[in-house]
Amino acid sequence: MTRVLIIDDEKLARDIIKAYLKPHTGFEIIGECQNGFEGVKMIHDEKPDVVFLDIQMPKLTGFEMLELLDEPPVIVFSTAYDEFAIKAFENNAVDYLLKPYSQDRFDSAIEKALEKLQGKGDNKETVSNLVDEHRNAIDELDRIVIRLGSKIVILDLDTIDYFEAQDDYVAIHSEEQKYLKQVRMKFLESALPQDKFIRVHRSYIVAVSRIDKIEAYSKDSYLALLKTGVKIPVSRTGYNALKEGLGF
Repeated sequence: MTRVLIIDDEKLARDIIKAYLKPHTGFEIIGECQNGFEGVKMIHDEKPDVVFLDIQMPKLTGFEMLELLDEPPVIVFSTAYDEFAIKAFENNAVDYLLKPYSQDRFDSAIEKALEKLQGKGDNKETVSNLVDEHRNAIDELDRIVIRLGSKIVILDLDTIDYFEAQDDYVAIHSEEQKYLKQVRMKFLESALPQDKFIRVHRSYIVAVSRIDKIEAYSKDSYLALLKTGVKIPVSRTGYNALKEGLGF
């Protein structure tokens, strides 16, 4: 029996999936969620085989959900018309249902989901590539979403002091707390608001509002002293970026 989870904030959309799934006797609906917070928890706890996932949801979007999954199941996305999302799905061979859709189109998605399950391909890599492509299309971040055990934390950018590269992760320092997220510094450098965050070193991006002063450290390097007392190394390139950004 193939175990199915439905995640969509609209009851009508969930009811349509349930109705369309009835002719497929080899499928069992193990639950339905109204938002991404519930969805992440249920995927983690119940480990469904297939998830029907809406993209546009309040609180947590479908793409933000994907960032938080260690072992994603086979995902069938559902969305109202979204040119970028559809292009990203097609580039990564991920199936999607464009609302409103017919029983025939739904049946086709079911067949593709079964093929993925039986093929045992690297679904994690597929989802990871999709998340990366979505990140690259973002004009500007306005928040950071993190999973902390069973808890989901949404960080407003105004609460963040600095970002620090740590191997395959980035440590996010916010209000005396430290959070780890698997994301590239290069992505953050391009996606964070340029007037609020500056990359001062290959391993550090700092919130401009948190800088108290800049001090010379050696011939070609400096230190940024934050208002919290933390000292951040500043490279020559980072110093020039600060000069330009702060106008000194």
